[in-house]
Amino acid sequence: MKRAVLAAVAAVAAVAGGCASLAPAYQRPAAPVPASLPGGSGTQAAADLPWRQFVREARLQRVIDQALANSRDLRKAVLDIESARAQYRIQRAQALPSIDAVAGVTSARAIVGPDNATATVTSYSVGLGLASWEIDVFGRLKSLSDAKLAAYLSTVDAAGATRVSLVAEIAGAYLTLAADRSRLAIARETMASSKQTMDLTEQLVGGGTSNRGDFWQATTVYQQARADVALLSAAIAQDQNALELLAGSAVAGDLLPEALPEQLDWFADIPVGLSSAVLLERPDVRRAEHDLQAANASIGAARAQLFPQLTLTASGGLASTALAALFTGPAAVFTLAPSLAMPLFDGGANRANLDFTIAQKQLFIAGYELAIQTAFREVADALATRATIDEQLAAQVALVEASTKGFELAQARYKAGVESFLATLVSQRALYAAKSSLVATQLAALGNRVTLYRVLGGGLK
Repeated sequence: MKRAVLAAVAAVAAVAGGCASLAPAYQRPAAPVPASLPGGSGTQAAADLPWRQFVREARLQRVIDQALANSRDLRKAVLDIESARAQYRIQRAQALPSIDAVAGVTSARAIVGPDNATATVTSYSVGLGLASWEIDVFGRLKSLSDAKLAAYLSTVDAAGATRVSLVAEIAGAYLTLAADRSRLAIARETMASSKQTMDLTEQLVGGGTSNRGDFWQATTVYQQARADVALLSAAIAQDQNALELLAGSAVAGDLLPEALPEQLDWFADIPVGLSSAVLLERPDVRRAEHDLQAANASIGAARAQLFPQLTLTASGGLASTALAALFTGPAAVFTLAPSLAMPLFDGGANRANLDFTIAQKQLFIAGYELAIQTAFREVADALATRATIDEQLAAQVALVEASTKGFELAQARYKAGVESFLATLVSQRALYAAKSSLVATQLAALGNRVTLYRVLGGGLK
């Protein structure tokens, strides 16, 4: 008899295991962007370029390693993955029968004859019990399990997006610190040169070949550079604080940059493929698609809720009125209680739940399409900057060279008494501005490589 019960349970399990989900067949929405990236060429994807090959500056590599090991944002993302994995395992386990080993003793005193005669009966039992196992005829549990799996994969991609952003943010903060230190060096250099100009005008005023107004004009450049030194010193301290926050701990002084590199070789040039399909591999876009897949599976669970629900309760084992005879001469006992529950009236709750899941799917479709459009715009903007940044950089370098020669010539002519101090003042200010603009352009050029690497999904490896 016990074998018959177990065979029946196994047969029902086999039927339940073959049940299909009522979720709609998933189809990836068409990407609402052009098929080709503007200015793209070649076939290699940035995601295939490990960040260690992209970042060539050894000190920055060590800072990124420190951030990947200590970042609290990354730790939270990893813990989110573990939580989602556990939730998926819990949901998946609900589709399997829960079988318990049960041992019990029952003692009852009851009336057994006339004149209220009583007797006490004690029975002993051991067996296996199956409590309220839902047989997934219409795939409700399977749909819920698929939704949890998609949610788990979404957290994996969320962690990938966090990692990509962290690598890019560390590189950006490192560049900002380097740029401000370059600006500080320029400001100090301008202070020194303007101090020499002030001394020169003071000498010429004393010799009667210049007037006091020239001295005060020279002082304006000095005081402006002096104010910039103070401002940049504070900015550098703030830049370092921002870098250490991203790194998760204090960054050693020997790992900090002194200035921006002249050759702009801290990062590799980014290969950009022609097809916009590469955007579908960005972790944030994949996360949006997994959220959509979870919503699609939830529709199957909501549809199944409209159909009958079949559950099975069963138990089987041995029973005896004598404990000593429980395993020597017992009676085999069993119970088998399938039940079928059909929703007849729920106030429209199940139908409203189905409508909700359908609306949620449409919401996540819009979110997925927006993620692709955002990715396309970010890449297009970065490519537009890359197309002109080399020309901007060359122009700024030429401007600094011209401004330097102009300042040297104006200063020499002023010393010789053939030029007014106004020309020297104007050329000195122009040189200061040109050097500062060059730093800004260098920062933009390096930052563009970092941005392009990030928006193309680089940094996962």
